[in-house]
Amino acid sequence: MKKDKKMFILMEVVLGTLVMVLSFVMLQGNNEKQKYKISVIVENADDNQWSAFKYGLKMAAEDRDVEMSMVSTGAVLPQEEEKKLIEQEIKNGADGIIIQPISGADTKHTLKKVSSKIKIMLIEDLFSEENAEFPVVQPDNYAMGKALAEELLKDYGGNLEGKTLGILMQDENSQNGVKREQGFRETLQNTGVEILWSDAKKIEDDERVFLENQPKVDCVIALDDSSLTAAGECAAANNLHGALIYGIGNSTKSVYYLDTGLAECLVVPDTFNIGYQSLTELVNGIDKAFYRYGKSQIDYSIMRRENLFSKENQDTIFTMSQ
Repeated sequence: MKKDKKMFILMEVVLGTLVMVLSFVMLQGNNEKQKYKISVIVENADDNQWSAFKYGLKMAAEDRDVEMSMVSTGAVLPQEEEKKLIEQEIKNGADGIIIQPISGADTKHTLKKVSSKIKIMLIEDLFSEENAEFPVVQPDNYAMGKALAEELLKDYGGNLEGKTLGILMQDENSQNGVKREQGFRETLQNTGVEILWSDAKKIEDDERVFLENQPKVDCVIALDDSSLTAAGECAAANNLHGALIYGIGNSTKSVYYLDTGLAECLVVPDTFNIGYQSLTELVNGIDKAFYRYGKSQIDYSIMRRENLFSKENQDTIFTMSQ
């Protein structure tokens, strides 16, 4: 009888151990299944200007142990197409989406609808700061425009009397561009400078043809990477009528035009940190039901040909080439 009782107890212990092992294995399996999936949707995703941004995303995904995927998009991403891609990623099981919102009449409605289903993070705010409704990670666009104007003033000893400028940006509906132009223009008030032309071109338009047909100016001011590289290409082909280029850019192409002397000054937003912080903040929001997003404002740097090989600038250029 005692022998049977011992055997029974031993079997109970063995079975208990097996249950614990099985539970541990199942728990581990569940943990693997619960790995967050983050989708990223930006216009012209394969363009060089996104290299540092994607590298920042990749580093953050490794640090937070999440699955991150860039959605393939064309050079032009219509608003309706972006909406379809967002819905597709939700159906595919995305826990959160990082979005560069495309301007349009239904953008706010679409974002509200999406944010009621999953967590979203914007990397560009299309709306005024007073009416901010969605978390966003971006640089201080007004400050970058102001900094660009200050660099121009430095080069002319603070005297721009009689000088002429042309301003080019990619999208007139983008708050990024609007704020940059506002910061630039307000800094140059009462300096005697004349802005002969200002225009916004969508990515499907040929900015180079537009630039070649504009009246001659002393300086072309490019307020985004696409505009700066277009201006650089025109200057390289001697089709910019001798104008100097000052601009905002974040690609190795932009740096190349600076290095070769075709651009005078480059204001560079830290797009690596835009990628890193946007994913990190989004995962925090998924992890914690009542997480309060902080105001994530990203730094920028000033690049000149003479300081191009400083450690800080080389670190920035490294992220662009990944």
